[in-house]
Amino acid sequence: MLRKMSQFDKRKLRVRRSLTRRERPRLSVFRSSKHIYAQLIDDAQATTLIAASTLEKDLKTALKTGADKAAATAVGKLLAERAVKAGIKQVVFDRGGYRYHGRIKALADGAREGGLSF
Repeated sequence: MLRKMSQFDKRKLRVRRSLTRRERPRLSVFRSSKHIYAQLIDDAQATTLIAASTLEKDLKTALKTGADKAAATAVGKLLAERAVKAGIKQVVFDRGGYRYHGRIKALADGAREGGLSF
């Protein structure tokens, strides 16, 4: 049985379609009401290279909550730090179906501050 796609799902597919043809790793973001998650994905091999989220011990204790811009910026910086250490400098930003606004923008800015370029 076919289900009707939501606006979010349509937007997510539209964004992903334009990103899959790239050779660089994809920085994928997932946002929930309480936490934010980010990971670098190698689409050619279908593997996760690096991941970071507000559920990690050092971030969880340092942050007031996992659902604000400060937390998103911290996750972006942590992910960028790990990526630079692994030798990854350039990525493609996959915002999923989310608008480039608020926590998503804060995570992207934090990753840029940490040394990633996209």
